[in-house]
Amino acid sequence: MKFRYQARSRSGDVQTGSVEASSREAALALLQRHRLFVTLLEEEAKQPFYARKIQLFGGVSQKDIVNFSRQLSLMFKSQIPLVESLSAMAKQTKNANFRDKISEITEEVEGGTSLSQALSKFPKLFSSFYVNMVKSGEASGTLSESLDYLAEHLEREYHLSSKIKGAMIYPAMIVVVVIGVLIMMMFFVIPSLSKVLTETGQELPLLTKVVIGLSGLLRSWWWILAILTIGGGILIYRYFKTEEGKKNWDRVLLKIPLIGPFVKMIYVSRFSENLSTLIGGGLPIASALEITGDVVGNSVYLEIITDIKEEVRRGEKISKVMARYPDEFPPLVTQMVNVGERTGTIDKSLMNVVNFYQKEIDRSIDNLLSILEPMLVVFLGLIVALLMASVLLPMYRMTGI
Repeated sequence: MKFRYQARSRSGDVQTGSVEASSREAALALLQRHRLFVTLLEEEAKQPFYARKIQLFGGVSQKDIVNFSRQLSLMFKSQIPLVESLSAMAKQTKNANFRDKISEITEEVEGGTSLSQALSKFPKLFSSFYVNMVKSGEASGTLSESLDYLAEHLEREYHLSSKIKGAMIYPAMIVVVVIGVLIMMMFFVIPSLSKVLTETGQELPLLTKVVIGLSGLLRSWWWILAILTIGGGILIYRYFKTEEGKKNWDRVLLKIPLIGPFVKMIYVSRFSENLSTLIGGGLPIASALEITGDVVGNSVYLEIITDIKEEVRRGEKISKVMARYPDEFPPLVTQMVNVGERTGTIDKSLMNVVNFYQKEIDRSIDNLLSILEPMLVVFLGLIVALLMASVLLPMYRMTGI
């Protein structure tokens, strides 16, 4: 919230301005810490929607969070006070939306709120994993190390997601080209040629009739097809947003040929890295498992991790419970966890799993692309060849070739 104030300094000068705070009491405390005697403090009226500043592409990216974590860790290591570090970061952050959030966090911390509590007020930016790592660092007096853990963890996650997105650019471009070719042929080329071919009066090949028929259907009823496509897409999207839909999709995703094994590697790597980071940060294993289940991103793995957590609370070993799920957790992972439990270095064992699977994921991405790209090119070639054949076959008949 933003408050407008009028105050007097120690020298008696009148100052006016505005301050952002979570409440009137927090705003008053903030001004008093600056040695101001407040004479007027009232909440500013919210601007109507038409007067508000519109921000396009104002979201906070994963890269912004990575940079925030790394820079805060470096400043804290340099023994710069937390409030000063946050203030400096707010000033140098280019993303206006994120800058406002950091400013609010700074005010909360300056008002006496812990950093973890201030971060927890922005759950869309800072996950429960992030907040609990910071809370663990605050409790153990190792906030700098916890921020270091977070920065490295987020950088690995960012690297993985960036590589996957980058790998999909070329296939996506091919799909766009296919759709563009189909639209141009069906709406512009085929209608013009169909008039010429119809005027000849000859019997057209079956393929040409099918293509001309599809072209007429699309040109006449494209709006119905568009409504059905958009409507169907919305219904499917909303279904997969439901709890039942998400569970079904998560199960199906793990069983898709070629894609399923690759996705499993991502989830196993994410499980191992999150659990390793949380345990290394000082959280109890049961709490670390609970947080890991929330951030792993798949309902199938969430159910398994919940089962592991309950068994661990009863005194069972993690590796013994994981062994019940060989399809989701390969024997290699289970064995590595078992070694870590026996030696008391489970966080390091899990990080070895992460390092192994990250290399496997990189190789799998390259292998998938080596298969997917030729398949898409062949598919595009077949579509173009069929369309060209539908046009050229009647012409060959007319010329007697």
